[in-house]
Amino acid sequence: MSVRACSLTELDDAKPFPVEVGGVEIVVVRQGDEVFAIRDECSHAAVALSEGDVDDCEIECWLHGSTFSLRTGAAMNLPATEPVPVYPVTIDGDDVLVDVTTPLPVP
Repeated sequence: MSVRACSLTELDDAKPFPVEVGGVEIVVVRQGDEVFAIRDECSHAAVALSEGDVDDCEIECWLHGSTFSLRTGAAMNLPATEPVPVYPVTIDGDDVLVDVTTPLPVP
């Protein structure tokens, strides 16, 4: 079930936007014309990904430098080896809707 996370006007390009949806801490990121939702917790060190930088559809953990794909949640480099859940996003007008009950499968 998709729930409103934020509005498109709240999102700056490539700037993480932390929000809680259905009791799950996520970070919503707009990268160009795409919008992504990923759990706001690094799988390596359990710190907020929303405090990291976004570049080329990846978000970086500020603590140890691991990056995660915004599309798949896959860990792109060490020290992280485990993925982070990514959630389906739907745009309805200006509303960004996220379904935190059904994470996307990691390829």
